[in-house]
Amino acid sequence: MANINKNKKDKVTEDAVKIQPDEAATKINSETEVTEKKNEGQKSEEMVTIPLADFAVQLEEIDHLNQKADEFSDGWQRERAEFANYRKRMSREIDTQKINFKVEIIKKYLTVKDDLERALKNLPEALHEEPWIDGIQLINQKLSNILDGEGIEPIPAEGLSFDPAIHEAISLEDSEEVESGFIIEVVQQGYMIGERVIRPSQVRVSK
Repeated sequence: MANINKNKKDKVTEDAVKIQPDEAATKINSETEVTEKKNEGQKSEEMVTIPLADFAVQLEEIDHLNQKADEFSDGWQRERAEFANYRKRMSREIDTQKINFKVEIIKKYLTVKDDLERALKNLPEALHEEPWIDGIQLINQKLSNILDGEGIEPIPAEGLSFDPAIHEAISLEDSEEVESGFIIEVVQQGYMIGERVIRPSQVRVSK
C-alpha cells in the first residue's frame, strides 16, 4: 500500500513538472501581450498629443509651400518656352542673314553671266566656228554649274504667261504669234533661291 501511494505521488510530481513549462510560456506570452498593448497605448497617446492649433499652422505652411512650388514651376516653364522661342528666332535670323550674304555675292556673279550670255547670243556668224568660242561656252556652263550648286535656279519665263511675282515686263507689244498676256522674249534671265526671288526675269510681253 505504501508503494502504491508512493507511485501515485511520483506520478503527480512528474505531471506537475510537465505542466510547468507550458504555464511559464503562457505567462511570458501574457506578459508580452500586456507590454505590446501598453506600448500601443503609449503610441496612440503620442499621436494625439499635437495641439490642433499647431497642426492647423503646419497645414497652412504646407499649403503655402505647395503654392510657391507651383508658382516656381510655372515660371520655370514659361522661361523655358521663351528661351526655346528665342533660340528658334535667332536660328531663323542667322539663316536669313546667311542667305542675304549669299544673295549679295551671287548678284555679282550674275552680272558676269549676263555679259557672257549676251556675248554668245549676239555672236557674229563668222565667229561661230572659232575654237575660242567653245572656251567661252565652257566658262558660261561652269558658272551655271556653280550657281546650281548654290541652289540658284533660273526663273522659267519664255513662252509662259506673265507673272508679276517673278517677271518684270519691260515692254508690252502686239504680237500675232504670241497670245496676249504671254511672254514674247526674255531680255534678262531672272533667278531665285528656294522660294525667294533674287531678281525677276526682264521680259517682253504680248498685249
